[in-house]
Order: sequence, then C-alpha cells, then structure tokens
Amino acid sequence: MANAQVIQTTELTRRFGDLTAVDKISFSVEQGEVFGLLGPNGAGKTTLVRLLNGVLPATSGSARVLNYDPDHQGDDLRKHTGVLTESTSLYEQLTARANLQFFGTLYGLSGAELDRRTDEALKLFGLTERADNKAGEFSKGMKQRLALARTLVHQPDLLFFDEPTAALDPEATHQVTELIARLSRESGRTIFLCTHNLDEAQRLCNRVAVINKGCLLAIGAPAQLARDLFQGFWVDIELQAAPPGDLAANLGKLTGVEKVTLDNLKLAVQIHSEEMIPAVVTKLVELTAQIVRVNPRVYSLEDIYFEIQKGGRS
Repeated sequence: MANAQVIQTTELTRRFGDLTAVDKISFSVEQGEVFGLLGPNGAGKTTLVRLLNGVLPATSGSARVLNYDPDHQGDDLRKHTGVLTESTSLYEQLTARANLQFFGTLYGLSGAELDRRTDEALKLFGLTERADNKAGEFSKGMKQRLALARTLVHQPDLLFFDEPTAALDPEATHQVTELIARLSRESGRTIFLCTHNLDEAQRLCNRVAVINKGCLLAIGAPAQLARDLFQGFWVDIELQAAPPGDLAANLGKLTGVEKVTLDNLKLAVQIHSEEMIPAVVTKLVELTAQIVRVNPRVYSLEDIYFEIQKGGRS
C-alpha cells in the first residue's frame, strides 16, 4: 500500500514579469520519502520551495502540502514544515540554546515544552555540551548542525533542505548528510532536498526530480531512470583468454539476451533484467569462455543527471 502523499502539485507555475521561474510542474512526494530536487543555478529550485511553503503565491496551477493550500493557508502550513536554506539564519551573538528557544517561540512553543524541545534538539545534533556557547564561536559544520536543530525544534512533519552542505568541508559534509539520513531512517519524516551535490543525492534520496529553466525534465528512482535512459540492463564481462569465434553469436541466441558486443577480452551483454545474469554466466561456461570477472553496469546519478540535461529524457 502506498504511503500518503504529503506534496501534490498540478501544473504549478510562477512568473516574475516575463520570466517563468516554475513552469507547469506536476509531481507528488510520499510520506517518509527523501525526495531530491536537482538542477543548475537558476533552474527554479528555490522558487519551488517558496511556493510549497506559501512564501510566494502561484501564478497559476495548484499545490497541496500536508493537505494545506499554500496560497491561502501558508501560516498554518509553516507550523508543520521546517526550512533550511543555504544561509544558516542564526543569531551569532546568541547561544545555541537561546537561538533554538527564540525560534521555538516563533512556532508558539513556551515554558516547559519549549525547554524540553530545545534540549531534545541539542542532544539530537550533538550540541548539548556547547549549548551555552555563542553561535558565532562555532565552526561551519557546527553552525549547520545548529541550523538543522532549529528546523526541528517544533517537530515538523516535512523538512525542506536547500543545499544543506554548501561551503562545508568534507568532514562537516559527512556529519550533516549522516544526520539527514538518520532523520529519515529513525523518525520517518519526509525530506525535500535541493542540492547540487549528486553523490549526496544518490546516497540519500529515494527518488529525484530534475528541473531546468523551470521545467520538470524527469522524475523517478535513480535505478529506474537509468534503465529508461540507457536502454536496458548491461553486464560487463572480462575474459582471461580469447573466446571461440562464435561465442557472441551463440550467446545472443539465449532467451533474454538483447545485444552482445566483444572487444578483445571484454564482453558487454545487454539483458532483459538482472535476474538473467546467472543464465548468461552458465551459457558462457558451456561455450568454454574463461571468465575473470562479471560486473553489472551501474550508472551513477551524475551519469543520469547529465544525460537528462542534454535531452536524453523529455
């Protein structure tokens, strides 16, 4: 049974004068997903996040977010979402604790409840021992962890992260991505992730959407997008010695094998599905091929992204 949809858009559009920043985008995000939004600078990612949070009104089309209409129920919606932008938006002269309590009061928290939520957020992001230090004294990685804590202090159902690891060093980036993964895994929150970091998106996201110039180019799980873009499932096989001359032709007769190419000792086999690999190996052994290694071909999200952007999928 599918999870409930927390975001649904239908031909959502936003124009700024003659510029169409978001152009008739329709998609949905399910509860508990880590959903990635990928695209170059100026693609419309930040504008889309603002539309989905009711910060900007749509020019046309519609959206439902957590069953709210962002255009008309933005104040109510934002009580249930957390947004982390590229800027940490912290008050550097305030302590970590004071920052969280200030933002908590903006969401209507007070008294013992505010204190409890603050302590929980500090503990979750490993900041308890630095709770009474000013945010301005923190490293970039610690500031980003505090900013993540700020987005969670009111325990929102839906989190929007816009370039959460921008300008962080590798160690801080690792800390932040691990925290995001943990949030999804342990709390089941829905996370909407805008990022230029394709390795990060591949590691974290269940599905991704690729946009450019305000248009949605593709959406789906990376593995499915790869199958659609690169025409089937390929296996690369390295041989130890030159095979019989008729090996490629005979292997091509096997049911489920769609294409075979042989380049010296490297064999590339296009098959109907991954389940065909044992049958291919068995057939090669029957044909006296000496196999060194078998590697199912894996396409990275970077491969997928650039293929889509150059028009591999419309």
